[in-house]
Amino acid sequence: MLVELLYWDGCPSHPQALADLRAVMNEIGLDPEQIVVREVKTDADAEQERFVGSPTIRIDGHDVQPPDEEPYGLTCRIYHRRDGRISPTPDPADMRDALLASRERESRQQ
Repeated sequence: MLVELLYWDGCPSHPQALADLRAVMNEIGLDPEQIVVREVKTDADAEQERFVGSPTIRIDGHDVQPPDEEPYGLTCRIYHRRDGRISPTPDPADMRDALLASRERESRQQ
């Protein structure tokens, strides 16, 4: 399973997103040391990575909260929590669901 956190250094919320992701992975028995953390530094990198803002968390290439038609670029992301709040980080429940779905897909393929 490939777990990635992509961030832009101009956005201050990626440390909290990384902490939340590590906690969720620990909770469900996955190794948080396997997270690949990558900085997106330029607009060209953002375009190449299909990066719609920081932080972006992808599990096996799938965004934990797929964006609508947002443009690629160096910006901070806004997430919608399940309780209706707006947040600079994804809902841990979305992270958990994405991780569990990926683990389930892997076990079916074996």
